[in-house]
Amino acid sequence: MPRHELIVALGTSRYRIERPWGDIPTGVGTPSDVACAADGTVFCQLRQDPYDPAGPAVVVLSPDGRRIDAWGGDAVADGHMLSVHPDGRVFVVDRDAHEIIVFDRAGKRLGGIGRRHCPGEPFNAPCDVAFGPDGSIYVADGYGASVVHRFTAEGTPLGRWGEPGEGPGQFSTPHGIWVLADGRVAVADRENNRVQVFDAEGRWLADWRDHHKPMSVHGAPGGGLYVTDQVPRLSLLGPDGTLQGRCRPVLNGAHGIWAAPDGSILLSEISPPRLTRLAPIV
Repeated sequence: MPRHELIVALGTSRYRIERPWGDIPTGVGTPSDVACAADGTVFCQLRQDPYDPAGPAVVVLSPDGRRIDAWGGDAVADGHMLSVHPDGRVFVVDRDAHEIIVFDRAGKRLGGIGRRHCPGEPFNAPCDVAFGPDGSIYVADGYGASVVHRFTAEGTPLGRWGEPGEGPGQFSTPHGIWVLADGRVAVADRENNRVQVFDAEGRWLADWRDHHKPMSVHGAPGGGLYVTDQVPRLSLLGPDGTLQGRCRPVLNGAHGIWAAPDGSILLSEISPPRLTRLAPIV
């Protein structure tokens, strides 16, 4: 038990901070991202350097945090972010291998998008992946490039947009991406200290500012958006980008975020390496 119970408020909701949460192995990578399947199963991305001791790339937890599986160490070189498709497939962004690897829930490789170890074909150290209401796939290609790619649910290219810069539709490290329920695409434009919003085809719609190096974005109840940044803080925005609440649930900024089916919010921290759970207080 912690020496003190910590409570945060986000909009009209209050949460109890639980950290470290979940049976995550130590010494074999850092929790770079977290995602949930529809049944509440949790997938934690462990980022590892290929020259570090071998370990799993993905740890699978039950909704109450028990470890039920671990896999991917031989398949993933540099896992940066991951996301669970509505159809249950697990997409892992293998950043330095320039590939999005597609797995089933048990860790069997089903395929991939991008030519592995071939920068620019089409990815150049990509950051994050998200899915549209129709199953389409969006990739924030943010370290070696400054673009967003769009694919069909089967991985057929549908186009791309973006270039380096500070203007509308330009990026400096598009680090996180999420597709809202109405099809708008929100991109954490990290080094430009903003979230940019586009329509499904990439037409610029808005800048949502006052976010210091935003790291990850995720849909919130009512069509809004959660944003983590390096202040560090967690922000709740309304569907039009208006600020509805803020809190400080982690020490040095959450690299990844996912809203679990039970109403809790999961945050992945790199320093210190752990998962944090925000448990709703009813």
